[in-house]
Amino acid sequence: MVEKNWLEKGFVDEPIDKSIDLKSEIDRLRKEKNAVILAHYYQSGELQDIADFVGDSLALAQWAARTDADIIVMCGVHFMGETAKVLCPDKKVLVPDLNAGCSLADSCNAEEFAKFVGEHPDHTVISYVNTTAAVKAVTDVVVTSTNARQIVESFPADEKIIFGPDRNLGSYINAVTGRQMLLWNGACHVHEQFSVQKIVELKQQYPDALVLAHPECKGAVVKLADVVGSTAALLKHAVKSDRKNFIVATESGILHEMQKQCPEKNFIPAPPEDSTCACNECNFMRLNTMEKLYNTLKHEWPAVEVDADVAEKAVRPIHRMLEISAKLGL
Repeated sequence: MVEKNWLEKGFVDEPIDKSIDLKSEIDRLRKEKNAVILAHYYQSGELQDIADFVGDSLALAQWAARTDADIIVMCGVHFMGETAKVLCPDKKVLVPDLNAGCSLADSCNAEEFAKFVGEHPDHTVISYVNTTAAVKAVTDVVVTSTNARQIVESFPADEKIIFGPDRNLGSYINAVTGRQMLLWNGACHVHEQFSVQKIVELKQQYPDALVLAHPECKGAVVKLADVVGSTAALLKHAVKSDRKNFIVATESGILHEMQKQCPEKNFIPAPPEDSTCACNECNFMRLNTMEKLYNTLKHEWPAVEVDADVAEKAVRPIHRMLEISAKLGL
């Protein structure tokens, strides 16, 4: 039984016996309950290692849409759990900590966005996956950083488009496609914080290093980059490249998988501004822990719920994204 204080906290904080082998118990529980554990690349290394599948937002949505598990545990942030629930309304979707939000999703209030959309009735609405279900409900097609450019280019060149909420990703797509999409003024606090000056200094220290940057970064950082792409695209490039050194400007969780796949290479996290930290972590992503994962599997809580009317509208642009992505081979 979930106690009241757990409900208020948004996660089950039941004490765990220190003698328990968390990995073994999590493995036992997922098999016993026919649960699948999905983890984003921005999770801690131990959560990535124990997950059944690790990927970026597009891959996680694709995996959730086709799983035959009874329970989906999304080790990521809340909007990812919502996306899984919208795609799988009959499945139980759990997130280890409901407080794992997203600054980018928070920068786009659903009511304000709906009003903005209503003021431009002749525009097609393209929303980044990093949004709430309520924002997706007033969207024509959802995109991720993996497929955003290709989906935008699938529309006629003269199509009037609203793109939200990430102004940096939208500006990047406008630049590489020649489009003039109308942009919502939102951003990710992690990708906004990378220091141009510190990246330049790292390039001086490692002159042969390639700079890999996520398109959510500020324009000045993107201009410094040798490769711009989603977490999955940056990982793929790092694996294929014959370079040995890489400066990586995205959430530092991706370095875990990069190092696993390329142990002989050197991955240097791009540092944020106004910080002595050598890496840039998302405080929301890191709310999920092995202990919370164990408790959420044990108690099957906290569960993500989406209003039925909102879910019915939100699933359409997600399905449209998946259909276009399939056609494009993404």
